[in-house]
Amino acid sequence: MYLGIDLGTSEVKVLLLAPDGRVIGTAGSPFVVTRAHPRWSEQNPADWWDGTRRALAALREKHPAEFAQVRGIGLSGQMHGAVLLDAHDNVLRPAILWNDMRAVDECAELTARAPQLHRIAGNLAMPGFTAPKLLWVARHEPRIFRETACVLLPKDYLRLRLTGGKVSDPSDAAGTLWLDVAKRDWSDALLDACNMTRAQMPALAEGSASSGTLLPDVAREFGLRDDVVVAAGGGDNATSAIGIGATQPGDGFVSLGTSGVLCVVGDRFRPNPASAVHAFCHAIPDRWHQMSVVLSAASCLRWVCKLTGTDEPTLLAEVEALAPAARDEAPLFLPYLSGERTPHNDPYAQGVFFGMTHATDRALLGYAVLEGVTLALTDGLDALAAAGTEAGPLSMIGGGARSAYWAQLVADAFNTPTRQHGGGETGAALGAARLGWLAAGGNARDVLTKPPVLAEYTPDAARHAALRERLDAYRALYRHVRPLFERSRKRLA
Repeated sequence: MYLGIDLGTSEVKVLLLAPDGRVIGTAGSPFVVTRAHPRWSEQNPADWWDGTRRALAALREKHPAEFAQVRGIGLSGQMHGAVLLDAHDNVLRPAILWNDMRAVDECAELTARAPQLHRIAGNLAMPGFTAPKLLWVARHEPRIFRETACVLLPKDYLRLRLTGGKVSDPSDAAGTLWLDVAKRDWSDALLDACNMTRAQMPALAEGSASSGTLLPDVAREFGLRDDVVVAAGGGDNATSAIGIGATQPGDGFVSLGTSGVLCVVGDRFRPNPASAVHAFCHAIPDRWHQMSVVLSAASCLRWVCKLTGTDEPTLLAEVEALAPAARDEAPLFLPYLSGERTPHNDPYAQGVFFGMTHATDRALLGYAVLEGVTLALTDGLDALAAAGTEAGPLSMIGGGARSAYWAQLVADAFNTPTRQHGGGETGAALGAARLGWLAAGGNARDVLTKPPVLAEYTPDAARHAALRERLDAYRALYRHVRPLFERSRKRLA
């Protein structure tokens, strides 16, 4: 048996995987995000560990015999978060998360300090990434910066509690802006630009390799053997790709989770930072991937449900009942509730509804939100295409992937077939379990398989043409309101 642990932003998910590839069971434990100031986003790492222990205990209670047979564990997690430890491994401050926007000025500072940044890291400096966060800490919390002996990414803090070791992997480390992404190793030049050294970084191991074994106390708590192997694991998008078998060039997926991600696998490092495309390492050797990201996706659907006093199933049913002609009269929606990444890298972008009338009802607002997130991802698809990426049929994962309506909308907008798989919302946890399986001696041909396709959605040519017109209007709306975002910068900073 193999265990996957996926440390997300809203919850930790754990998954038990059988040697024949069956998912035995899952469990989870929720988290909250603390926002002490506008545009801040933090969590307490101790809450991650407590939540993981609760989720593992619940999974063990449901499947005690199978749980006791676990031989490998894999880790997945939200990327970019900064966990700062002192020389005694004490956490110095709450972790600053991927969707924290405070370090805008530090992005410009890092770009000036490291002119080779784009060539080495393959990405623009964005406030969500780890390196600008440390420059912010150095400026605003100098004592904490001086005491920082090690910086860990979120899933790697769980590893520290599980194994006692400080290890990361190239897929997650690529999101720090301290990694030489082509060489899959820390860059001394980029670390130096932040007044940091390799001594403050964890060791690196490929995601499918062992990073250690369980501490005896942890093994006893969960009734496991001490020699259970813990794989290095990966960032959530890389492990999601592993979960749906996206390992070959051209394989890809669309994730509709808290954020929205379009990810396509390649066999080489192919950066396009000018369009805010992310070029990261994959969680397996000799593979990389390109990603476009919108920071708010299914979270926009939750937001509009709260705004209109309904739940997601009810709103989605109302959207699906709309007459086709009504969709073209829906408001446009810019889904930038947490700023924007690809292709504009605009941390001050905000959510916008445009074109509402007395006829605009809840269903039209719901449709506008689904369409707006989809058009933002289409913007990213065009950016990936400009970088030379070619995508085949795309798997749908994340909570939003359960909606057949949304999957068809993505297919129509992208003009690319989309596919739903069973358990797509557990893709990262499944991918983590698969990496644990590989680290425990599994054969890649047996482990890295594609799950069965439950449904495939073929693009409709007429809807694609209509959505391209909507995309033109969407882009024009962003261009027109961007100066207003700039004016609000001082108020939001």
